[in-house]
Order: sequence, then structure tokens, then C-alpha cells
Amino acid sequence: MKTPPIVSPEEWRAAREKLLVKEKELTRARDAMAAARRRMPWPAVDKEYWFEGPAGRVSLADIFEGRRQLILYRAFYGPEVTTYAEGGSYPERACVGCSFVADQVAHPAHLNARNTTLAFASRAPQANIERLKQRHGWEHIPWYTLTDDFDKDFDVDQWHGTNAFIREDDRIFRTYFINNRGDEQMGNTWNYLDITALGRQEEGEDSPEGYPQTPPYQWWNYHDAYSATK
Repeated sequence: MKTPPIVSPEEWRAAREKLLVKEKELTRARDAMAAARRRMPWPAVDKEYWFEGPAGRVSLADIFEGRRQLILYRAFYGPEVTTYAEGGSYPERACVGCSFVADQVAHPAHLNARNTTLAFASRAPQANIERLKQRHGWEHIPWYTLTDDFDKDFDVDQWHGTNAFIREDDRIFRTYFINNRGDEQMGNTWNYLDITALGRQEEGEDSPEGYPQTPPYQWWNYHDAYSATK
């Protein structure tokens, strides 16, 4: 392998400072993209959708768990799945890519603190989902069984993808959708918030007037401390 030049610490710092200019440009572009997402129009979800959860049949509204926003990832786990790593198969394994996504999901308490719920949905029955979650240590991810055309209606019947929704009074609206390589960024709390209609909800963020915002740092906490306040 041909390596880069070997340099002194001073030369390395100079090269790093030069690259940092481009990194800051990328950060500002990412912030601008998130701000544009917060200004996307909202199509209403007027059709009813039903899922099976650990406690039985639930509606799309139920999956919000009382919060204002929902991020719902369509994970391919079921008899229809064909993308396994060598030696894997259903029901012992889910799609290898979707499993990779699940491995990266941060503790949901921080999303919950921003009035946002994260959940997964698949075609597999609940008994298989619960076994899969226990095997891989994914107990912190709420995971539901699809029972109708939700996946087809929200562009995730042929491939994985992440939909974002918001509740206004008794109505639900779809606010954003990301798939393909866009899902590479998912798992991190900040990246999840950046695809939602309300964003990170911190002061100084470029959001429409009246959107909820609080000072940075002050809402951050240890995840067990969030749980203790409920």
C-alpha cells in the first residue's frame, strides 16, 4: 500500500487546519439541509394503518407513544427477505443491512426528551421479533409487525427506509423520508432529529417562527436520569 507522506507534527497540524476549512463548509451545508427539511410541506395521513406490537394491535397513532413526532424505520425481517450475510437465514437473522442499522441505534431516551419516538417495523410476527431483539441486544428498540399496506404506501415495500411523522391535534402528517445511502447516517440522535420537522429544537437553529427551542446543553442528560423523571 502506498502511504501518504510522513511529516512533522507542525506540518500535520497545518494540513489539518487546511482540511478543517472544508469540514466546516460541510457542517454548514448539513445544517442548511436540515433547515430546508423543516420547511418541507406536510401531506396528511388520513388512511388508517394497523400494526401488531408486544401488547397486541396498535394504530400508527399509538406508535407515537404519546409524543409529538415519530421516526419509523422499515426493517427487512421476515420470510420475504433475501439479503443475509453468509450463514444467516430467517427467522434467526434479519437483513444484514437492517441489522447493521439496528446495531447503531443510540439509546432512545434522548430522542424521547425531544418529544420524538423511534420505532422499527417488519413483516415478521412478534414472537420472532422478540427473539431477534434478545439475540442481538436490541431490547431498547420498539419493533412492530406490519399488517397492511403501510410499507407500500410509504415507499418501503421494496427497500428499507426511514419515515418521519408529526402529530398536530388529532391528525398525523408525513414530514420526511430518507432511504438508500441516506440511511447510513441513521442511528445517531442528532441525525435522527435533523430529519424531523422540529429539528434539534435548540436556540440558534434555523427553524420557522414559533418552533419549540430551548438552550443547548440544558436538555442533555444521562439516559437513566430521563427515565427517572417519568
